[in-house]
Amino acid sequence: MKTLHKDALKGVAGCVALAVMIFVLTLIAMKLGSISITYRELFDGLFVAYDKRVATIYDLRFPRIIVALLGGAALSCSGLLFQAVLRNPLADPGIIGISGGAALTASVVSALFPMLYFSVPLFAFLGGLAAFALIYSLAWKGSLDPVRIILVGIAVAAVFTGAGEILGGMTNRTGVSVSVSGLAQLVWSDVKMMAVYSIIGIVLALLLAPACNLLALDDKTIRGLGRQVDHLRLGISVAAVLLVSGVTAVIGVVGFLALIVPHMARRIVGSDHRILVPFCVLLGGFVLLLADTLGRCIAPPNEISASVIMSVVGGPFFIILLKRGDRHGKR
Repeated sequence: MKTLHKDALKGVAGCVALAVMIFVLTLIAMKLGSISITYRELFDGLFVAYDKRVATIYDLRFPRIIVALLGGAALSCSGLLFQAVLRNPLADPGIIGISGGAALTASVVSALFPMLYFSVPLFAFLGGLAAFALIYSLAWKGSLDPVRIILVGIAVAAVFTGAGEILGGMTNRTGVSVSVSGLAQLVWSDVKMMAVYSIIGIVLALLLAPACNLLALDDKTIRGLGRQVDHLRLGISVAAVLLVSGVTAVIGVVGFLALIVPHMARRIVGSDHRILVPFCVLLGGFVLLLADTLGRCIAPPNEISASVIMSVVGGPFFIILLKRGDRHGKR
């Protein structure tokens, strides 16, 4: 009980600290760009009198910031759910092929049916579900073995990535492939699409937090409690697919975030998913917005995508975390 109480206090304190950090980073992100403006002018343009510069910022920077926050929150929750299902902190929707299936479907719909633009997240979700069904059916051997799921997922992800590259080469159209993330040139309609899928998925993740805790137990123990292990894994996986598919359809594939953020969160607030899920929502949003903001600052007026920032910074950082974990495990 004392440990749980301490973790809860850490979670509350961490969420408050993250909320403050997100607020500060949002203020910084709103001001950065080719249009120079003070915070007073920004406030007046938003709430007092019309200002053309503020209107431009409102239409270009605000959607980008909101999508980054929602996308980071959804991706981190998706990674957390998959890691609970597979009992493996290295599990990631990209590694097990879900992101690839969602991205490939979104690419096909964007290339062949551009009039269905606003329905792309729905098709991405269906593609993610199809990839999920394919991977789980191939990995099924009397029951769902987490190791087999990861191994099969790696192979399927490679196939989806290759198919996406072939599609991009055949269509020869810019923007067909969503294998590389992009937060530039987003509009309010993108915010609406992202919000629908992300908010629904995050609510599901919050509701499924107790089930994620249950999956930390041995399968025999869970069955002894009268619960169906495979049903739990399937239900949580569907919620995770919904989360990652919506993000993939709007901004593309962002690597490492769904892998790193849950790992960082566990080190800060413990392993109780009732605390982890809300903490990951805030931490994931902060990390993706930070990556996007850094990408805008490094070499202006050129931009480096958030996916590249996450790969360059996230990869070595994750290796450091693993090495620290190894040292602690040897003590």
